[in-house]
Amino acid sequence: MKNIVTLFALFIFVQMNALAQLSRLSVSGNKIVNEAGETIVLRGLNASDPAKLHREGHWDRAYFEEVKKWGANVIRFPVHPDQWRQLGEKEYVQLLDLGVEWAGELGIYVIIDWHSIGNLRTSLYQNDTYDTDLKETYRFWRTMARQYKSNHTVAFFEFFNEPTVINGQLGTCTWAEWRAMMEELILIVRANGASAIPLIAGFNWAYDLTEVMKNPVNAEGIAYVSHPYPQKRDKPWEEKWTADWGHVAEKYPIVLTEIGFSGADERGAHIPVISDESYGEAIVAYCDKKGISYLVWVFDPQWAPMLFSDWDFTPTRQGRFFKKVLQGYR
Repeated sequence: MKNIVTLFALFIFVQMNALAQLSRLSVSGNKIVNEAGETIVLRGLNASDPAKLHREGHWDRAYFEEVKKWGANVIRFPVHPDQWRQLGEKEYVQLLDLGVEWAGELGIYVIIDWHSIGNLRTSLYQNDTYDTDLKETYRFWRTMARQYKSNHTVAFFEFFNEPTVINGQLGTCTWAEWRAMMEELILIVRANGASAIPLIAGFNWAYDLTEVMKNPVNAEGIAYVSHPYPQKRDKPWEEKWTADWGHVAEKYPIVLTEIGFSGADERGAHIPVISDESYGEAIVAYCDKKGISYLVWVFDPQWAPMLFSDWDFTPTRQGRFFKKVLQGYR
């Protein structure tokens, strides 16, 4: 009898795990598609660092249930290099495993993001939080590839959050050098069995994709990333967005892995995010018209621009705007 109960429990576990597996996403032309060939547009939210949420007692299923209630079908996990080292690979992967499991059960795709800001070529960064190097970056992605190679919930690997040289303060990096590093990472993750879609960021804190059409990354099945925060360009935005990154959507998928705004008087307001609902209306309309996927920064009450103000998930100004937008796609 005991063996029968054990087998039944194992069967239930396997069945539940199967239910948590989402349809594998891939690239077809300039679209992201599921296994049935249907175009999928992703609209969702950025978590704060899983290690931060874990320390505060909020890396739990309730957090993901709230993400689902807001209408998201994708969530981004920003893994900061210093947090990866501080927690240790084994424990951090356990956190990611839990998040991936909860997301899959709720029908939410996952982007894993190596959340560094700076110049990967020179190993100089905006601050110590983002400090890494090529060896650590390659090893991180080899680990992610092996861990999630058969898990379709993890739909995207975002290799590096925001490349920037800060006007030469962090040295130099050409598009050709950046492209070569990204091509190396693509080879590494695919050689280790991963099918997740690589996401390649543009220059200027992941805003500028103007080099892509002339000198694309030499790999199939990838997508490009921009972070078009409101102060990157003056109003009116649309023509400038098209010139700086939107034109790439004619040939390749684009995922805006960070958008968002806050009022100048709000807690944490800073360049380049200060704006109002006119930005939200403009970026949503632009993405909807072109079929571009996007994620709002950030589902946390301390990091800015925050989407809620307390752990009752009370929406902030931008939270009210984007919650209504996301729920409207249902």
